[in-house]
Amino acid sequence: MKRRQLLVAGAAAAATGGIAAPAIAQSMPEMRWRLTSGFPKSLDTIYGASDLFTKYVSEATDGKFQIQPFAAGEIVPTPQAIDAVQNATVEMAHTASYYYVGKDPTFGILTAAPFGLNARQQNAWFYHNGGLEMANEFYSKFGVYALPGGNTGTQMGGWFRKEIKTVDDLKGLKMRIAGIAGTVMQKLGVVPQQIPGGDIYPALERGTIDAAEWVGPYDDEKLGFNKVAPFYYYPGWWEGGAMINFWINKDKWAALPKAYRAVIEAAAAYANVDMTAKYDAKNPAALRRLVGAGAQLRPFSQEIMDACYKASNEMYDETMAKNADFKKVWESMRAFRGEEYLWFQVAEYTYDNYMIRARARGN
Repeated sequence: MKRRQLLVAGAAAAATGGIAAPAIAQSMPEMRWRLTSGFPKSLDTIYGASDLFTKYVSEATDGKFQIQPFAAGEIVPTPQAIDAVQNATVEMAHTASYYYVGKDPTFGILTAAPFGLNARQQNAWFYHNGGLEMANEFYSKFGVYALPGGNTGTQMGGWFRKEIKTVDDLKGLKMRIAGIAGTVMQKLGVVPQQIPGGDIYPALERGTIDAAEWVGPYDDEKLGFNKVAPFYYYPGWWEGGAMINFWINKDKWAALPKAYRAVIEAAAAYANVDMTAKYDAKNPAALRRLVGAGAQLRPFSQEIMDACYKASNEMYDETMAKNADFKKVWESMRAFRGEEYLWFQVAEYTYDNYMIRARARGN
């Protein structure tokens, strides 16, 4: 048994007093669930977390608990995923909560908050600072129970058909951008567009939109954005770390045997860590290939970053004044962000900054 299988099986064993996984399976019921993903199968890293998760749930229960993943659109389109889980059309979904800000803006910051937490800080907040409990208090209003299910890490700022040097260059720009980041960009004159991943390329190619953000080099290369928009900007300040969720129908979750809940929690935790590791492993070579193929890498100017930071804080103040759930979550995240960066600037940032300069010197 591989180490990953042992980790998941070990969680199941712990939940039943140390009984080995095959012994658990003998006394556990056979169950068949369906999981709808918010992503296409072609994106093996972000969609692949669903395959990894369901594989280890099956193996840890000796095949007794089978969860079949479906790509976006095979059962329901991405915008309907939460409704499908809520009404038990499917038992589970794997998607980004910020796709559902139309229901409540709080969904937006539970995947990624503009100028919010990075991937490591999100894990710390969710797992060890009450974030998961706070998230599920909110999600329960929609009939779902959530677990972290992957993180892309800090994303890129997207692909643009023209250079963006000043805030004025953003005015009138039609940009595919997800979640509440679109509300922030709108303050700066951008016309935000909600477009599923598979529809972004033709929209850029036809000029229906002027810019688009997705994830980062590995996924963006697969989708071919460099062929239709040459300027590649960074960083994606709206997604310092994008947390993907496993959503489970709340009643189905409550009815699961304790051992099965433990297996799901362990498999989700592994999928969460594995997604970040895959992106960190695959993005460097993909970025080299994109630049080699002609992509023009550009940082957002200090002027643009400062304007976006100011607009983000205005959006937070406006939304908190109207939405108690949003206020509760964001105030917790913001306070935690302050403590985390107090620590990160001491050791983490100092070490990374030195190593980046050492690399630049050729050491």
